[in-house]
Amino acid sequence: MQKSVAYAFMLAATLGLAACDKPSENKAQDAQESRTEAQESMNDAAKESNEAAQKESEAAQEAAKEQQEDAQTPPATAPAEPAAPADPAAPAAPKQQ
Repeated sequence: MQKSVAYAFMLAATLGLAACDKPSENKAQDAQESRTEAQESMNDAAKESNEAAQKESEAAQEAAKEQQEDAQTPPATAPAEPAAPADPAAPAAPKQQ
């Protein structure tokens, strides 16, 4: 009889410990999964940030290149209007539109 009581007590203790340990094990696994997901999210955000910075840098280089090309090309000259003869004694007549 003592053996059966001892076996019953050991079985109850084992089941009790197993029941108590299960949630803490699940919490640890859940925490590890959350850490992994957070790390992946941070990696993705850093990757997107690097891509955005690279695109911005490329756009700035392209704009600088265009400005440099614009500065090197001579501006187009408009046909000049014939100059009126200069007569210092007579005031200039207003232009009619």
